[in-house]
Formats: sequence, C-alpha cells, structure tokens
Amino acid sequence: MANKKIVIIGGPASGKTTVINHLIELGETCYEEISRQVIANAQKEGIEQLFVTEPTLFSQKLLEGRIEQFEEAKKCNEKCVFLDRGIPDIVAYMNYVNEESPAHFIEACNTYKYDQIFILPPWEEIHTTDEERYESFEQAKEIHLHLHKMYTQLGYDCIEVPFGNIEKRANFILEHSKK
Repeated sequence: MANKKIVIIGGPASGKTTVINHLIELGETCYEEISRQVIANAQKEGIEQLFVTEPTLFSQKLLEGRIEQFEEAKKCNEKCVFLDRGIPDIVAYMNYVNEESPAHFIEACNTYKYDQIFILPPWEEIHTTDEERYESFEQAKEIHLHLHKMYTQLGYDCIEVPFGNIEKRANFILEHSKK
C-alpha cells in the first residue's frame, strides 16, 4: 500500500521549518528542506545568492534533490511522510522572480504528485533575515501568494495552517493528515 506524501509549504517567516523540526521530534518521518544546503554549497564556492544570480541553475539543483526525496519517500514504509517543500515550490519561486521555468520543471510538477498540501502563511512576528534568508516581510507575503497560486493551478487544495504555538500547529497538521 502506498504511503501518503504530505508537503508542508510556506514562504519565509511562516514557521515551516520549525513545524517540520517539531514533527521530527514527535517521531514523524520528514524530509527536510534542501535549499539551505544548495545555498550553503554555492556560498562555499563564492556565490553569495545563487537563486538571485543564477535562478535556473539553483532551481535545477533543487529539482534534482526534490525528485530524489520524492522517490525516497515512495519507498518509506510509514503511513504518512512529510516533505518540507515540494517540486511546485521551484516553479512558484521562479515565477516570483519573473524567470521562465524550463518545460521539464512543469513536467516534473505533473509527474510527481503529492497527496496533501499544508500551507503556512507569513507571520510578521517571527520574521527575521540571515545569510540564507534575505527576503523582507513584504517579499515573504508575495512568495506566499505565488506558492498558493502554483499549487492551486496544479489542482491541489492547500490547507492553511493557523497561527499558534508549535504544538497547536503540528497537531493541526497531524489531525488533518490522518483523514
């Protein structure tokens, strides 16, 4: 029997990574975000903001990693697996920077289908920037809109996770993912 592949999405300042980390602490099977690793690797090579300087190359690296995660998730014996971002995030971010996505990116969105999508809205009270997260809160809101639009265009029903403490947000996802 196939497992349920559940994607948790959200732009910067949504609390997405904190929720994923909490789900891991609760013993849930989660695949963590790979973009920070791609960014860190580029910075080691002297490229400060690979997504800004070479969005297609950055996105190709993400696509390869997310396809690999999807394939690994399919093999997992757990009833539900959670993924920190999905393949459509790549196209949404490219749309955000007005960069045209190569056709194989769209094909991947249609080939690798998820079972459920949870979206966390931007949350101004937790917004910060660092070496890998440089978007303003206004940019975070715009990214959120692009994410929601992309997943909706692909036929997904995005379930919005309400604001609240980490336990409430994780429990909301767990309760709605078991249905």
